[in-house]
Amino acid sequence: MPERNILFRAVSLTAIAGAALLSPGCTKGPNYAVPAAPAPESFREAPPQGWKEAQPSDATLRGKWWEIFADADLDELEGQVAISNQNVLQSEANFRQARAAARAARSSLFPLVTASPGSTGTQSSSRLYNYVPQYPTGVYDMPLDASYTADVWGSIHRSVTASVATAQADAAQLENARLLYQADLAQDYFEMHGLDGDAALLQDTLRSYQEYLTLTRNRYAGGVASDADVAQAETQLLTTQSQLVDLEVQRSQLEHAIAILVGKPPSEFSIPRRPNPGPPPVIPVGLPSGLLERRPDIAQAERQAAAANQQIGIARAAFFPTLTFNLAAGVESTSFINWITWPARFWTLGPQAAQVLFDAGRRRANLEQAQAGYESTAAGYRQTVLTAFQQVEDNLSALRVLENETTVLERAVKSAQRALTVSTAQYKAGTVDYLQVITSQTIALQDEKSVVDVQTRRMAASVLLIQALGGGWDRSQLPTDHQVLSR
Repeated sequence: MPERNILFRAVSLTAIAGAALLSPGCTKGPNYAVPAAPAPESFREAPPQGWKEAQPSDATLRGKWWEIFADADLDELEGQVAISNQNVLQSEANFRQARAAARAARSSLFPLVTASPGSTGTQSSSRLYNYVPQYPTGVYDMPLDASYTADVWGSIHRSVTASVATAQADAAQLENARLLYQADLAQDYFEMHGLDGDAALLQDTLRSYQEYLTLTRNRYAGGVASDADVAQAETQLLTTQSQLVDLEVQRSQLEHAIAILVGKPPSEFSIPRRPNPGPPPVIPVGLPSGLLERRPDIAQAERQAAAANQQIGIARAAFFPTLTFNLAAGVESTSFINWITWPARFWTLGPQAAQVLFDAGRRRANLEQAQAGYESTAAGYRQTVLTAFQQVEDNLSALRVLENETTVLERAVKSAQRALTVSTAQYKAGTVDYLQVITSQTIALQDEKSVVDVQTRRMAASVLLIQALGGGWDRSQLPTDHQVLSR
């Protein structure tokens, strides 16, 4: 009975002490606050004409942001990025790895229990001095060992918190990877169709140049033009043909890049040819303050700063003792029949404290390293925020300038076409040579191609603006602590 009372009291005291220490009461280290970052009240660049800043109650980009372009082929391609792009799948695996690491860190909050049942036999040597004959003996034992490290200074809780923040950062990185490759695909897609527009323009121009070549040949046959006019017309036609052929190389490369983005071999992939549609759609810009909640890369940088902050507390806790509770219990007997019986029991129980007395400055260096690491990630967070504002401003500016440029170029195209008509009439009348016609043709083609190219740049800038605005993502989509730690 006294032995049972001793065991009961020991177990009770250990359980009470362990329960009291399950939650840290003396957590060491700074409390985390999101690093301060500048956020202007409004963007300097006004949205293009017809746009407006979306107020919090207005519609904003949500979910499948590419649907704003109303392009069925683009919709189908974008849907394949998240499930087939190998870089996205790699980021998704990294997130799952981080979640598992967080659960592994959380396991340190609980006791570790191990069992090692075994059986050993013993037979003494008959060649020993003073040998006494005896039968072989066997020992059957089933020990259970339990150990629990009390989180007195909060280092284990901080490790769990840091692991959760790291997993959340990886979740944000996954969303940023999806957005990046989806935006890359959209840019390649519009650039490729921009080349289709260039090709359509060059094909129309070739038909016109063929008519001019026929004109010069007829005039040469009639003796009213020189062979130089024919040679110039032929040169103009062949040069334009070479430009059309060169577009095929660029288009093939973009088509191959899109194939890789959707996880397909280029040899099994093709996209129908057609020029880009009309001007880019209206994109809700929102307020600068909302950008901090809508960019996955900003969320990633902030979560990395939160994880780095926890490392400071972990480094500080290393200056204090650790308290561990150890329990060993089980049954042991030399008889298999009497093995699992109450008299065969054994147990040991007791706490153990450990303190580093000398480490040649290692803990101090680890603390300084953790503090510098946090300052580095905090600076990285602020830089990410500044870069985000820059990207929005850049693409708002690009869309405004390119819209104005389109208006000017369209007027230039009309003037160039009028000049070509006049030059052609003068050439037919014999008042100017064919060089004047070629000059007018070259200018007209350059202006028409510039309109197509600027339209392509406007579409690309609209994609980059959507990417800069976060692509419809929101910080609320980050997994919660519970979601990270659950299976």
